[in-house]
Amino acid sequence: MENYLVTGVAGFIGARVAERLLELGHQVIGVDNLNHAYDVRLKEYRLSHLEGLKNFYFYKVDISEKENIWSVLESAEKKRGKYNGVINLAAHAGVRASVENPWVYIDTNVTGTLNLLEFSQRHGIPKFVLASTSSIYGADAPLPTPETANSDRPLQAYAASKKGAEALAHAYHYLYNIDVTIVRYFTVYGPAGRPDMVMFRFVQWINEGIPLRVNGDGEQSRGFTYVDDIADGTILALKPVNFEIVNLGGHETITINGLIHLIEKLTGKQATINFFPRHPADMLANHANVEKAERLLGWKPKVALEEGVLNLVNWYEENRSWAKDIDTG
Repeated sequence: MENYLVTGVAGFIGARVAERLLELGHQVIGVDNLNHAYDVRLKEYRLSHLEGLKNFYFYKVDISEKENIWSVLESAEKKRGKYNGVINLAAHAGVRASVENPWVYIDTNVTGTLNLLEFSQRHGIPKFVLASTSSIYGADAPLPTPETANSDRPLQAYAASKKGAEALAHAYHYLYNIDVTIVRYFTVYGPAGRPDMVMFRFVQWINEGIPLRVNGDGEQSRGFTYVDDIADGTILALKPVNFEIVNLGGHETITINGLIHLIEKLTGKQATINFFPRHPADMLANHANVEKAERLLGWKPKVALEEGVLNLVNWYEENRSWAKDIDTG
């Protein structure tokens, strides 16, 4: 049994990664500050499923507060044993929201990552997995996008903060020989997903008869990735690689209009759509080249888009009594 620190453990991806690690027989030290970046009921829902599982230990703490996070991690280490690796999934996410309040993105995504890297080098933790984003590729990335595409021109503070975190991770690899894998996620969806993301919003709005808000003409496209595939890829990224950046992305792309039609089909309900001008922080398209993930980690996405969306639709219907009231921003 190995001992892993998972930050952002009440988050959409973090909770699934922790659950998978526990299923594999490992111990998980999970930390999260349970902030209100989006409706906290979803975080509490995910956390409630984890807290009953053997070998899971939760601590409420903010990774951007150095003294607090170090104190918590040192205490957990004394009680539970040395860490075999850190999976840093704690992040302030959201492309558009980072335009309104960029400071909190720097605090969590840059300073928080620095605090964890410094803790890792001081405590001899050999492996560090950092979650990054496809948003880092900016406006003119080739499609499907390889890891070698330019990432030096982010379009908003969210992507810029992730680029800063990546640079710090490389510096700590160089200085202290920490083995680092950076995983760049492409749009993730699934049951109990983030309510500020298009997939959750559309499922809720179509079910509840709320008009859909679409920015642009709806022909912008995304390569969606199911959360179980992302969790599996993140765990595979614990493999020793020296220092590598790896895309984890869906094998199917769809336009926003196509996604609406798919959800209409799966719910049996028709959407009312209102179109608005495109937000300048949004990318027109993203689609991952995942050849490196397959070659380096043995990872390939498995869940087909329609299957994954159906899982989300079914989850929503099963939890509709409270999910219908989730604030989608």
